[in-house]
Amino acid sequence: MITHLLRSFFFLLFFSYSLQAVEQGNAGFQPAIASAHPLATDAGIEILQKGGNAFDAAIAVTATLAVVEPYSSGLGGGGFWLLHIADRDRNVMLDGRERAPLNASRDMYLDEQGNVKPGASIDGPLSAGIPGVVAVIEKLAKQYGKLPLSVSLAAAIRHANEGFRVDEHYRRMAGFRLQSLLSSEDAARTFLHDNKVPEVDALIVQPDLAKTLEIIVRQGAKGFYRGEVAQKLVASVQKHGGIWSLKDLEDYEVIERAPMVVVYKGMKFVTASPPSSGGIALPQMLNMLSRYNIEEKGAAARTHLLVEVMRRAYRDRAEFLGDPDFVDIPADRLISSVYTSMLVKDIKRSATPSSSLKPVAEPAGKGSDTTHFSIIDKDGNRVSATLSINYPFGSGFIAEGTGILLNDEMDDFSAKPGEPNVYGLVGAEANAIEPGKRMLSSMSPSFLETANRTAILGTPGGSRIITMVLLATLDFHQGASAEQMVKLGRFHHQYLPDKIFYEPGVIGEKVKSELIKSGHTLEQLESDYGNMQVVIVDKKSKKSEAASDPRGGGKATVIH
Repeated sequence: MITHLLRSFFFLLFFSYSLQAVEQGNAGFQPAIASAHPLATDAGIEILQKGGNAFDAAIAVTATLAVVEPYSSGLGGGGFWLLHIADRDRNVMLDGRERAPLNASRDMYLDEQGNVKPGASIDGPLSAGIPGVVAVIEKLAKQYGKLPLSVSLAAAIRHANEGFRVDEHYRRMAGFRLQSLLSSEDAARTFLHDNKVPEVDALIVQPDLAKTLEIIVRQGAKGFYRGEVAQKLVASVQKHGGIWSLKDLEDYEVIERAPMVVVYKGMKFVTASPPSSGGIALPQMLNMLSRYNIEEKGAAARTHLLVEVMRRAYRDRAEFLGDPDFVDIPADRLISSVYTSMLVKDIKRSATPSSSLKPVAEPAGKGSDTTHFSIIDKDGNRVSATLSINYPFGSGFIAEGTGILLNDEMDDFSAKPGEPNVYGLVGAEANAIEPGKRMLSSMSPSFLETANRTAILGTPGGSRIITMVLLATLDFHQGASAEQMVKLGRFHHQYLPDKIFYEPGVIGEKVKSELIKSGHTLEQLESDYGNMQVVIVDKKSKKSEAASDPRGGGKATVIH
């Protein structure tokens, strides 16, 4: 009897221990969010704590950023959402990029002499593409999320009604775009105070935007692309010289695309596919770099090699890339081992003049607008999303009675092949304006996976997004933490202009001297750039770390 009882006791003890081990082994991932604004991060965390998943949280963060970061994104803009659906081990890209209006034409921004009209593709409603954000919000809710829009959009509605406080970055952006904002009565009334840049801590209240969000809660995307809001959008755009039609809005659709995937020295790299130019440029650069032991090179030699790789990828960007639904992009060839081997054959110790590759045009731009967020939930679902309205405050135009600030993404087309856009990027016929076409983008939300860790990352930064993601990817491959990745010093080359641009102090005098001797031209920028948001999860412990770029005013939170 005693033996039987002892056996029973040890069996129960073993069973209890085994059950505890199973429960620990099946413990969920540590949820985390990093976004460009504290209120947006808080909105996403609130959704996760209410039982929502990463996709519900993505809706909350997207919508809240549209309210509190109007210089970077909004319901009148677009973006790319890279999703990982954990229970299916599936990655998918939601293409919510803007489309050219159906009345758009190839030469719509050229004067009678065939020259680009200054500001025509940047200011006012003629510069606006058809927005995709609201369509993506609905798709996330219906197909991937768990919560109703009344819950996911609550924080955005609250901040639109109650207002958010102006900070120094808001003031800089509003000052930079002051004249454009003054050209729109609704924009001036909303984002300025007495037609002047608001002081720090001033309250920005957006009751019209709150009403539009409430309509979306009740009606879904139909409340934006059809009905009263759509009619107001089109009437206001046409009244002020734009070319939108109701059919433009009715016809808009989110496109699910397969992400681009490449393996770099054992690390899986997943990123948005075209019309993201990073979808070709980043795999192309990583495949070129895979032929070198870049980790063993000194600072000058490493910088030289990275610049030469950047130069070649941006050159191909200019010639080949556009909307894959309109142009035949030779993607497989561009990232193939044979082609990338050919690209690196002429990389020497001295700089390769960009003019010797293929001349297109000049000068450069910067880009601190656009926004990004990264999310992981307890089940391992992930979202990496980069959103934009292009230039700070987009077109500077709010359609009357809607609160919707419109993008100026039409500038991302090649208004005239070979001519640079506001960010200095050049393009060819592949990215020429066509009705219904999606303009090329540098937005590159990405996932990185090694045997032990997974990273979710992305950044704003205009033409420099791709090189920022490249440098952070190489840093992660060498074991960097999330904080180290967002703090990493940045430099950039985009084929034309033929210069290495770098943040203050990132390239020291000795390395600079060696690069100049090699034939490079360098230009130190006046300020830092980018606003990277990173979440990293340890696959074994399932613990997360998150970091928000110190260059911005974002917030990273891990739920403990």
